[in-house]
Amino acid sequence: MADSRSLYEQVILDHNKKPRNFGKIENADAEIEGFNPLCGDHFTIYVKMEGDRIREVAFDGAGCAISKSSASIMTTTLKGKTIEEAKKIFEAFHQMVTSAPDAEFDADALGKLQVFSGVREYPVRIKCATLAWHALVAALEGQTEEPVTTE
Repeated sequence: MADSRSLYEQVILDHNKKPRNFGKIENADAEIEGFNPLCGDHFTIYVKMEGDRIREVAFDGAGCAISKSSASIMTTTLKGKTIEEAKKIFEAFHQMVTSAPDAEFDADALGKLQVFSGVREYPVRIKCATLAWHALVAALEGQTEEPVTTE
């Protein structure tokens, strides 16, 4: 477990230092703000669709290492997925991070997202890990008028 935890920490730190899909998408089909008042994380999520498929997804803003790396891995995971696929991945991710620390989860289904399994040991960090995801789901559902908050 110590070796896997070290690997997980390396992945999170890498995505924090070099976030993928970081920046604004011009002419995005959906744009939504997400804010975590507890930690100060504040991101804007941008989505460009092609039918019901996510053609491009990106984010900008600032936040802690957990929130920034979660947003980065989210964008790499969901690019090219349908709305339905994206929501299923979010549900599996959300279930993993909110479950008991020793609960089983489908590592194969989550891929790189399993690096956030350790977050469930720190309940206050769950909001950091899920902020971008909640904002993206709201954007996919057309709820872009109000910022998404974790409160």
